[in-house]
Amino acid sequence: MSNISKKLGEAELEIMQVIWDSESPVTSNYILKELQGLRKWQLSTLMTSLTRLADKGFVNCDRSTGSNLYTAIIPENEYKAGASKHFLEKLYNNSIQNMIATLYSNKEIKASDVEELRNFLDKLEDEQ
Repeated sequence: MSNISKKLGEAELEIMQVIWDSESPVTSNYILKELQGLRKWQLSTLMTSLTRLADKGFVNCDRSTGSNLYTAIIPENEYKAGASKHFLEKLYNNSIQNMIATLYSNKEIKASDVEELRNFLDKLEDEQ
């Protein structure tokens, strides 16, 4: 099973987002500080999650500097593309049209969102 097909829980995804958003390797204390608004965690809770992420093959822990430095092994775009594909297959029979139709009919997306999507698709076509 490839790492891309392994799923991240909500908290794990929040941790990965901090690591992905960082330009350089980060310490657990940095991650804890970045997550303050989202999670009321003790360092030990975060360390458990980081160990799990390392076991799943999502992060690498470099211990050579004296403090643990974490970097992402799986690129953000790669993970999100795989997760999106899985989500579409599971909930919408692999149809983006079905997803948009459901969101639109339930008023989860507005006409302005549709217009933004239309402009985005037009731009994609122009680039080809």
